[in-house]
Amino acid sequence: DVLSGYRWKGGLGMYQSTKDASTLFFVDVFRKGEYVIEYQVYINRKGVYGAGAATIQSAYAPEFSGRSGGQVITVL
Repeated sequence: DVLSGYRWKGGLGMYQSTKDASTLFFVDVFRKGEYVIEYQVYINRKGVYGAGAATIQSAYAPEFSGRSGGQVITVL
């Protein structure tokens, strides 16, 4: 998505802020459960790309946070 704005995906309302090198998601409420946030990206050149780590953090209690590992994507 090129434009930033409020989105509703998979029962979860969020504001998506798209930048040149990152995409930020702001969620008001996470109900108990497991969530997967997905979005499409397009690659138009061959090569090896690094998908950065994802980080989640509470705005009100920063000690509640988590981080995923990055991935390597090879386009042939």
